[in-house]
Amino acid sequence: MRGQVLGVNLKTGEGQVAGDDGCRYTFRPDDWAHRGEPAVGAVIDFEATEGRATNIFPMPVQTGAIQAAHAAPPPAALRSDRNKWIAAILAFVFGPLGIHRFYTGRTGSGIAMLILSCTVVGLIISVPWAWIDMIRYIVMGEAEFDHRYARLPR
Repeated sequence: MRGQVLGVNLKTGEGQVAGDDGCRYTFRPDDWAHRGEPAVGAVIDFEATEGRATNIFPMPVQTGAIQAAHAAPPPAALRSDRNKWIAAILAFVFGPLGIHRFYTGRTGSGIAMLILSCTVVGLIISVPWAWIDMIRYIVMGEAEFDHRYARLPR
């Protein structure tokens, strides 16, 4: 059967394949019968056995209609529900408290800034940290901000 590699766990080497029959199959590193490693989006030929893809071979590069049928859709651009200008204003106004960090989803560093702001020495650290964050948000492009601070669906 032919299909396409949907994803590969880089640590374990396990992955998932979408078959031409519309079903998904899992595979392990020992199922990959070709030298090299599977690549996401690669068109492959495999044997389906009880929900697993075995004897997986990459298909040679194809052209024309066959390639179009197996082409992976372009990845959707991530769009953040956060605004970089609001993050910058929060960093300017409430910077030492780390509110802007909570707003952008960086709760760990937000808690660290909040704890640091309880002492004078901590304020010496958190105030410049907040200013640097504010300048980074202002200078950062919209696409990079969206990529960095987008909430991924669970």
